[in-house]
Amino acid sequence: MKKKTVYFIVIGLCTVILIGFLAFALIWNGVILLNNPSRTKYPVRGVDVSHYQGEIDWNVLAEQDVLFAFIKATEGSTYIDEYFDYNYTSAKESGITVGAYHFFSYDSKGITQAENFIANVEPFEGMLPPVIDLEFYGDKAKNPPERETVSKELNDMLLALEGYYGLKPIIYATEASYDLYLSGDYGEYDIWIRNVIAKPKLPDGREWTFWQYTNREILEGYSGEERFIDINVFCGSKDEFDNYPRYSENE
Repeated sequence: MKKKTVYFIVIGLCTVILIGFLAFALIWNGVILLNNPSRTKYPVRGVDVSHYQGEIDWNVLAEQDVLFAFIKATEGSTYIDEYFDYNYTSAKESGITVGAYHFFSYDSKGITQAENFIANVEPFEGMLPPVIDLEFYGDKAKNPPERETVSKELNDMLLALEGYYGLKPIIYATEASYDLYLSGDYGEYDIWIRNVIAKPKLPDGREWTFWQYTNREILEGYSGEERFIDINVFCGSKDEFDNYPRYSENE
């Protein structure tokens, strides 16, 4: 009896390990997504891309229920994404609603970062508001800069972008960076939140406007070093999205 018990325990453990391994492999390879928001509740979906996706066929991407795209333009005070000009122009021509984002550096002045973005992102009729991507990089998660220091530079950049484009920027954040730098403040700015495991719940109870729900979707139409692509939803209906603030030359 004891040998049979041990045998069944071993078989059971091996089965659990095998199932766990297979589940991990399916999730890792993008076959199973941890988040899958309701298409009825969130009918407006879009992507965010950078040079990692390489050359993108935007017409092919647009045929896959992609209604908007945020394209990486700049980072810090000097960096320009090598595929930005191509993506920015081609995405507009595809009919997708387009915006551009800047990866915020904790090591640069906010005003020089704004100047870098403004110098490279020419506004056009119908462009989505500029986005500041506020997340951790390098050792910043372990050694985060002080909130007061970050707020000063972030505020300078926000005001400079709003002054130039006439739109309040969107702030992208992970839940960790939101909690540290945005919670309880910046209520006048729309939040684009990242949570690729579960539906986000912001610590101060405010609502998000965009949600990056996965970074492991696989679509057709790009051939870069990154086989996955980030997918986002807008918190609202198609009509609400169509009336979401856009750049206008008349304003």
